[in-house]
Amino acid sequence: MGQMLGCVQVDQSTVAVKEQFGKYDEVLGPGCHCLPWCLGYQLAGTLTLRLQQLDVRCETKTKDNVFVTVVASIQYRALTEKAADAFYKLSNTKEQIQAYVFDVIRASVPRLELDSAFEQKNDIAKAVEDELEKAMSAYGFEIVQTLIVDIEPDAQVKRAMNEINAAARLRVAANEKAEAEKILQIKKAEGEAESKYLSGLGIARQRQAIVDGLRESVLAFSESVPGTSAKDVMDMVLVTQYFDTMKEIGATSKSSAVFIPHGPGAVKDIATQIRDGLLQAEVTKQ
Repeated sequence: MGQMLGCVQVDQSTVAVKEQFGKYDEVLGPGCHCLPWCLGYQLAGTLTLRLQQLDVRCETKTKDNVFVTVVASIQYRALTEKAADAFYKLSNTKEQIQAYVFDVIRASVPRLELDSAFEQKNDIAKAVEDELEKAMSAYGFEIVQTLIVDIEPDAQVKRAMNEINAAARLRVAANEKAEAEKILQIKKAEGEAESKYLSGLGIARQRQAIVDGLRESVLAFSESVPGTSAKDVMDMVLVTQYFDTMKEIGATSKSSAVFIPHGPGAVKDIATQIRDGLLQAEVTKQ
């Protein structure tokens, strides 16, 4: 009914292009408009003013000859004051934008190596946005934002990059593990050296105490029993120690059999050996 009366409705965020006898007349904003068909007025078409997004996938190669697919996201919209240019000058806006994106990406990425391309995504996006802004403004479109959302190398290249990264991390982990084991071995060796040093001090002090005790015992016995020499006292002490040792071996049920000389002559030989050893130690100490 409205069309029969020459009335048309233009929706919000949309403009309509009005023609008279096929010639551009004006741009109609949102609302109801009268287009008397009898006077040659007609609606040529509508143009949305909403923000639109175009995703472009462009295949190219880097400076180090790695083929990648660059995914760019272009956000654009038509300008109200240039709606006529946006409607009449371009027959396919998306293809025009895509052509400019291809041109800029294929001129920028081949100058960068693969790692640099990932690091300089913002620079690539800025170059694409500047070129699109300069070109599309003449056609009545505004480039709101340009994003490089992804750079996809070939599957074999991605697998190789992952293997290189994994190998590098394993190498670092192996170095850290070896360094930790080295520190552990050093600390262990230092602990063993300190332990042996303290053990040696303990044994030396024990032997010194034994020698001092025997010396005091021999002197006290010689003074208490006139006519006895130090040799007689030492022989008696050693014989006592010998029988105490035999008693301890025999009293232990789980001890292994130990065969040692146990005759009177053997005791004399043992006494002589121990005495000589003690005298040599005393001489060395002096």
